[in-house]
Amino acid sequence: MPDLTIRDTPAQDEARFSRFELISWWEQARLAKAKVLIIGAGALGNELVKNCALAGIGNLLVADMDRIENSNLTRSVLFRERNNGQYKADVACQTARDIYPQIRANPFIGNVVHDLGLGVYFWADVILGGLDNREARVAINSASLFAGKSWIDGAIEVLNGVARVFSPGDGPCYECTMSAVDWKMLESRRSCALLTREQLNEGKVPTTPTTASIIAAIQVQETIKLLHGLPTLAGSGFVYNGLSADAYTVAYKRKPDCFAHERYETLEKLNAGVAGVTLGDLLAKARSALGENAAIHLSRDILVALTCDQCGTREEVFRSLGKVSEKEGRCPKCNLMRTPETASTLGFEPGLEHMTFAQLGVPLFDVVTARAGERSISYLFDGDATAALG
Repeated sequence: MPDLTIRDTPAQDEARFSRFELISWWEQARLAKAKVLIIGAGALGNELVKNCALAGIGNLLVADMDRIENSNLTRSVLFRERNNGQYKADVACQTARDIYPQIRANPFIGNVVHDLGLGVYFWADVILGGLDNREARVAINSASLFAGKSWIDGAIEVLNGVARVFSPGDGPCYECTMSAVDWKMLESRRSCALLTREQLNEGKVPTTPTTASIIAAIQVQETIKLLHGLPTLAGSGFVYNGLSADAYTVAYKRKPDCFAHERYETLEKLNAGVAGVTLGDLLAKARSALGENAAIHLSRDILVALTCDQCGTREEVFRSLGKVSEKEGRCPKCNLMRTPETASTLGFEPGLEHMTFAQLGVPLFDVVTARAGERSISYLFDGDATAALG
């Protein structure tokens, strides 16, 4: 009798990325070297991290300041109920390493507008946005253009979404797409320099995991194309309408009066961190190169002091706006809101020369720019790179 026993034949063990490498233009080594900054670790951010890990992108920095809540669990594939209370960026990076153990994924936990140093934009090859507010998008847009890097924005609401690619050069930027209504809403948000977390969380956007998956997939697909030097949606947006299940692309125009397209003129690495350089030292260096009128321009406002108009007391603060709450802004004597005094240019105020940039409230791995007339030199605090990047 013939042997009719069915035996399993062991399948040949394929390499992890072998199916990708069937694509004629795909270069896995290129993706393994790539550095991607993901800003936002919510519904969109989860999908961005997941897709980058599955694609074998080698280096991620995930920036977010929030903790996981129950409501995140319905829209965030990387989070579990046991993760409630943990930082989103921490858990997203941990899960990314579970998906792809060779990935170098590190979190940045902090305010991305006020405390994410510009050095990370110079580090990254591509910036991916997964946030839900205009203020953060304006900050990302400005930083990406300054560093000469492309960024890919994602936005979702209910069943609709859009993915947009903004690249440095002559094309449009995010600010070019903003309407008068957008600017009015942004100015309303900025009207108080000191915001509580409750205020920041007002007006939460209703979203679904399906729309987040679609938009983030387009964002990462555009990232892969960009990293391979292929044509992308640069200057355009992919618009998805979930109710009608259709999609189309829209081209944006650059506004001739848009002032957001500034890029650094010269970048010099300081081989030091913000805690190792005083304002006086850098002013002397800048004035030696640019002349005695040079001043230091920060990449963002810092809170210098709080003054109470009622009792006349003034408290020096020297912290980033992201680290001062509305509660701290109230006078401890009168309980009235104090007037914030901010600064973005330093060099003509006596008594500050001895302070380091860390003491002044400048974040790790940031960039400051010395200007005198039309000439400028930007300085990178690259000594902070390891601390900032993990």
